[in-house]
Amino acid sequence: MDDAHGDGVLGEKGRGITSHFKLHGQVDIEMGTFSKAFGVVGGYVVGSKELCQYLQNKVRSYLLSGSQPPSIPAACIAALELVKQPGLVKRLWDNTHYFKKGLRDLGFDTGQSETPITPVMVGDSGTARKLADRMFELKVFVLPIVYPMVAREKARIRTIVTSAHSKDDLDTALNAFGKAGKELGII
Repeated sequence: MDDAHGDGVLGEKGRGITSHFKLHGQVDIEMGTFSKAFGVVGGYVVGSKELCQYLQNKVRSYLLSGSQPPSIPAACIAALELVKQPGLVKRLWDNTHYFKKGLRDLGFDTGQSETPITPVMVGDSGTARKLADRMFELKVFVLPIVYPMVAREKARIRTIVTSAHSKDDLDTALNAFGKAGKELGII
């Protein structure tokens, strides 16, 4: 199970894809990252003792990497504890639904995303770059995802809301998207 986008977001109390799809006891190998919802670096692979021993002895990136400084695991543990706070995941999803609806109400195509990572489908790579640049001028940082990271004519802006965003933050971003989208003829 690749849980790079589920940990801290999906499932009961942000426990990930396995929790979201109620697959407890049915997953042999799970991997995830601390660089998305947890905002740290590093990742993990969970599996049988034999699998873990195999990975420790055969995976080149594991064999050739240095150990993390103590601050990294400490930050990962703190992030895991933070996700347990009551209401944090709910606030994330409230913000996500509000933002996605706001984008759609403006006339943007938000693709098929079912997570807080919300694409703003643009199509042309050049237009996606122009939109990202204009959003930056409007004090909103977004990333263009363009060919070859996605298929030709499938360029998009990648956005993500967090539980820390206020409604004012989200409205600021939505207003900027509305202004820039109209200026560039996207909406």
